Amino acid sequence: MDVKDKVVIVTGASSGIGLALSKILSEKGAKVALVSRSQEKLNNISKNLKDSFVVVADMSKEDEVRLMVNKVFDHYGSIDILINNAGIGYYASIEDTKIENLRKVFDLNTIGPLVAMQSVIPIMKKQGGGMIINISSGTALMYIPNMSVYSSSKRALGGISLTANEELKNHNIKVSVVYPTITDTNFLQNSIKEQNINLSNRNSQIPEIDSAEYVANKVLESITNGELEVFAHDYMKK
Repeated sequence: MDVKDKVVIVTGASSGIGLALSKILSEKGAKVALVSRSQEKLNNISKNLKDSFVVVADMSKEDEVRLMVNKVFDHYGSIDILINNAGIGYYASIEDTKIENLRKVFDLNTIGPLVAMQSVIPIMKKQGGGMIINISSGTALMYIPNMSVYSSSKRALGGISLTANEELKNHNIKVSVVYPTITDTNFLQNSIKEQNINLSNRNSQIPEIDSAEYVANKVLESITNGELEVFAHDYMKK
């Protein structure tokens, strides 16, 4: 799909991969709906992105997700692409995992994207098609100590995505998954961490750290080529 003049929702747009992606999409001529919890950050970003639109929403809250989609549709009159990028990390052993933190992670990483999908699918059906891209994680393909909850939330998102693609292909709606590895963002700083977690070996299974721009271009690759699964690196492919 050519993104020029397309309406694209990017969640988690205030930093990291979401910010890099929003900039690239805008440069390619897309109309980008910038979504995050930070009004100030989004307003500053929007000043430099033509035809962008700011929507403040907490993607872990169902009502706010649905309202966000309605606002974008009311503003642009269409929604062509949804990119579910907002997420949070969680470092905890199985033994020390707190159920309330598990729920926080799944609310943002899995349920929020699902609600956003449910909200845009009827719009895309009426339009005759569209595209949904869910940002998973390379950890969904691995078994890394202290990352079971985060990995599981992203694994679930991948399963939802690929199943949705099967359900929606007759409606010309493509649902793809992108699997980044460790990226040079503030992910670690913003993650939830239980006490006594040793993160010194967290990169042992991943040989390189990617820039947010690198991952953003992988997402753009998914949009352009319509690939069902896009991996940050070839070694990740099954």
